[in-house]
Amino acid sequence: MPNGKPAIFLDRDGTLIVETGYLYEPDKVELIPDAGEAVRRLTDVGFDLFIVTNQAGIGRGYYTEEQMHAVNERVAVEFAKFGVAFRKIYFAPEAPDQPSRNRKPSPQMLHDARDEFGIDLDASYMVGDKVSDVECGWNAGVKLSVLVRTGYGSEHESKLSQAAGPLTVIDSIGDIASLAIGQAE
Repeated sequence: MPNGKPAIFLDRDGTLIVETGYLYEPDKVELIPDAGEAVRRLTDVGFDLFIVTNQAGIGRGYYTEEQMHAVNERVAVEFAKFGVAFRKIYFAPEAPDQPSRNRKPSPQMLHDARDEFGIDLDASYMVGDKVSDVECGWNAGVKLSVLVRTGYGSEHESKLSQAAGPLTVIDSIGDIASLAIGQAE
């Protein structure tokens, strides 16, 4: 879809919010520093925003899908304080050892957004803190996959020394706005 809208696909835990490990309590949601302002700047220049998140805790029985939705709602409320609205939150509830259509590094959640919202993946970005996030972007054919060093990012950075696709590493989500806006100009 070459004339669709550009989007930023964002992992949730460790990218937008502080990684706590199997988060199921909404009151434990804490934004990564500068995340709200950075993501708002992306919407200001016309990017659609999506959260794409693996939630293996559901498949492992650590928490329910309802609890995950409550956390997602809290994330949305916290970002709304900055004037940010996500078009949709996609999630994969399966554990890594369970069959899954959507679980990253599968590009399916990005393909679903493309099909539902007319997104131009060639002009879009995938941002996350794990190798699976980066590979998801590559598998979907996005313009650039971005690894953030927050969450598990610093640990996963060394695993990407042989990059198989377009990759940039940034310190935190606060840096994504300058990167994406600079490339769009």
